Amino acid sequence: MVSTTRLRASAPLFLFAALVLASAPLAHGQAQGAVATVAVGKGPAGVAYDPGRGEVFVTDLLNKSVSVISDATDKVVATVGVGNDPAEAAYDPGRGEVFVTNALDNTTSIISDASDSVVATVKVGLGPTGLAYDSGRGEVFVANYLGGTVSVISDASGSVVATIDVGHDPYAPAYDAAKGEVFVTNALDNTTSVISDTTNKVVATLGVGGGPTGVAYDASRGQVFVADYLGAAVSVVSDANDSVVATVKVGTDPTGVAYDQADGEVFVTNAGNGTVSVISDSTDAVVATVKVGNDPSGVDYDSGMGEVFAANNGDDTVSVISPTSVSTASAPEFPESGLAGLALVVMASVAVASKVFYGKRRPGLPPVSATGALSS
Repeated sequence: MVSTTRLRASAPLFLFAALVLASAPLAHGQAQGAVATVAVGKGPAGVAYDPGRGEVFVTDLLNKSVSVISDATDKVVATVGVGNDPAEAAYDPGRGEVFVTNALDNTTSIISDASDSVVATVKVGLGPTGLAYDSGRGEVFVANYLGGTVSVISDASGSVVATIDVGHDPYAPAYDAAKGEVFVTNALDNTTSVISDTTNKVVATLGVGGGPTGVAYDASRGQVFVADYLGAAVSVVSDANDSVVATVKVGTDPTGVAYDQADGEVFVTNAGNGTVSVISDSTDAVVATVKVGNDPSGVDYDSGMGEVFAANNGDDTVSVISPTSVSTASAPEFPESGLAGLALVVMASVAVASKVFYGKRRPGLPPVSATGALSS
């Protein structure tokens, strides 16, 4: 296994390589614990639920497309062409539109859910990844992973109205409607920036676990759940005082987070284990572990059907989970040898990513050797 110290030092390349390049599968076979498995495009990464249409939008990272799934039939009903390496998606109920970040184009595509077609493309910062819709302002916040900024898009004009400096390598935002704030994870800093949507300024920065990635807001508890990718844990943040109130151990390489308001549960994808951890927000403890596909990434909750959709980046599928059928029995973890193999694959990807995105070694990061391992 690659040491945690070295992984933490290489967080920007490590996490972006994991996002932009398809991961090697760790196991084969039908997903267990899910009620359905839907084949989509290559490298599914981000997931967004559209309650207006009863559809789920899944970004196909390596296909330059978005797959649209009907939650009534669990079938793909449309495929929408977007930009290069679509990473994440967010639904805007005010406009009936879906916003999709294109990581290699430095743009965000806006899709009309009425026509399943792109109606606008907005230039944002460098390497956009996660994004979130702010219902209070009618704006979309885009984390520019390679730019250290957040772009704020007005959904009325389809243009950037503000650019906010945050920490190093911002990965994903989540909107807190009760406070009118946006929480943005900073992967390299091991922090989360808190932005006031009134002033578009950072009002707090709080320390979380190693390599924070996905994030979700729990309205019933006034808490924010942050996936600590390098820590195999989830940090629970109280929005009352912007501090970590609990840390929950989950599977290996937690990436995506989604909140299920009906059951008061938080679903976390564990990319290294091919599982989803289910956390009770009343106890801040894992109550179930669900076996899904290979390298699960993005995840979202479908309130219309009471189901959770998890994108399996490693086998080009989406697992559909019914929270009511989730067993409290934990699924078996993958063997250590499989995780070591994943580490080698991702480290090799780092070497490629460093050439593609930086051209040379980024200042402050250790160089990558010919074998793909990080040197001291």
